[in-house]
Amino acid sequence: MDNFSILNVWGGGQLLAFSAFDGTTDYGNGLVLRTVAGCTAFEVKLPREGGAVVVDTEPPLHCMTAGDRFVLETRSGITRGALADAHHLLIDGPCRVLGLNGVVRVARKGGRTLLGVREFFRTELLDADFDAVFAARERWLAALKLPMNLPERSRLALLKACSQLKTQLNSAEGRIRHRWTTPDRWPHRHMWLWDSVFHAAGLRWLDRRAARESLEAVFDAQHEDGFIPHFTSPLEASEVTQPPILAFGMKLLDELERDDEWLRSHYRKNAAYLKWIFAHRDTDGGGLVEWKIEGYAHCRCGESGMDNSSRFDATVELDACDFNAYLAQDCEIMAEFAERLGFPAEAAFWEGSRQRLNMLMNERLWDAENGLYVDYDVVNHTRSKIQSSAGFLPLLSGAPTPAMAKRLVATLKDPERFATPFAVPSISRSQPEFYSKDMWRGPVWININYLIARGLERYGFREEAETLIGSTMAELEKFYFKYGTFFEFYDDRCECDPPELLRKNACDADLSPYHQAFMDYGWSAALYIDMVYERAGGKAVQAAHAC
Repeated sequence: MDNFSILNVWGGGQLLAFSAFDGTTDYGNGLVLRTVAGCTAFEVKLPREGGAVVVDTEPPLHCMTAGDRFVLETRSGITRGALADAHHLLIDGPCRVLGLNGVVRVARKGGRTLLGVREFFRTELLDADFDAVFAARERWLAALKLPMNLPERSRLALLKACSQLKTQLNSAEGRIRHRWTTPDRWPHRHMWLWDSVFHAAGLRWLDRRAARESLEAVFDAQHEDGFIPHFTSPLEASEVTQPPILAFGMKLLDELERDDEWLRSHYRKNAAYLKWIFAHRDTDGGGLVEWKIEGYAHCRCGESGMDNSSRFDATVELDACDFNAYLAQDCEIMAEFAERLGFPAEAAFWEGSRQRLNMLMNERLWDAENGLYVDYDVVNHTRSKIQSSAGFLPLLSGAPTPAMAKRLVATLKDPERFATPFAVPSISRSQPEFYSKDMWRGPVWININYLIARGLERYGFREEAETLIGSTMAELEKFYFKYGTFFEFYDDRCECDPPELLRKNACDADLSPYHQAFMDYGWSAALYIDMVYERAGGKAVQAAHAC
């Protein structure tokens, strides 16, 4: 394959790191670099920020930029590079290394450059067979079985998504005893609960063992009382949780490869987690659950995953439509698992829990006037006025009646509310007082579109689901071919590109890496993979490749 026929879009924010698919990673000392827009260069981001590899002051004439190797054609010629291991980048061809921090060092020999972490530096790698190192990084991607007869645009974007997801896999380390995934190798770095499920949705088509481990790793962080933190690293963990969708992730894996033994070993763990939620997140005893409100200025409810949503501006406890929908969906799946594993009494418990949650959502959270589920303020005993994308998620658990589901679809199709140029906005277009181009206060998130589409399919709205999936894939592809990356969130109005969107009330990467829409973002790539494979025929894709 020609060097420049794939992964050939240069742009800022593309991450380079060594993958656990190829060997042992290093959370604390691993080398991570990031491409620079406007020139041919890579910034050193980890183990400590500082320094750059500069190939040319202009963008490359042609490029192939994978997550762990590259080929760049510039005015100076051809420069190739590949991660030799977690600590070293081996470069063959012209480049300059500038402003290194004290943690990273460089060595040269002939036309070779070795960039590496000082504590682990191995000068002998300068004499390594570069072609062999490069081929070793290339092997995993080259061996993938892609769906047949894909449009060329989708095939190229899919290869980017797979390359990106590859480098987000870390090896077991510290408190995490299995290979695990992260939203991005910089700056997030940690393992997140619901992100890991979405990563598994994509990984299940590429490497089922890795997909299973990405869920097992989340359970590694579980406390004795059942609690699972919203993020974990080899060194630390948080004190809040995140959306309960682990059974959903287990079911996605089970759809492609049934494994009762694996299911049985994790059923009890997820049961303990869901029971912890019932015991600790129903603050008013009313039967519905509420996210823990942290109240930080730009992250009032990190537990919900919708950190800065306008829903949480009042910082009061809310019976949350998304939390209860996720919980009810997981209860339904746990009932299916319990029945299959021979636990009929437990199956009845889980199904009863689902039905109770659904009934209470319909009683307390359904806004009949606006045809949408909303949150309920358990302090002031009023329904929230804020209409958000979370209001469609009860479709996942089967809460709406058929008539209510039709109302939800009508709301989704309303151009004055949620049928924006790129749907589904996180806040209704009809509520400008609650809207801004800042994360969950308006922009579109790929995981929510993915979940809403699954809810639509449940109710037989296949055309609407297909339209939503198609538009989501098209938006991801559009900006991949412009910037070479998959972003964290996208503008619902199509008025500005993702790099121009606010994040936590600012768009200033120099001020903080957290004030930019993240690039090479995990679940955007992983769910693109899942959407491509599902659209191409799901199980039929696997069967065709097995023949």
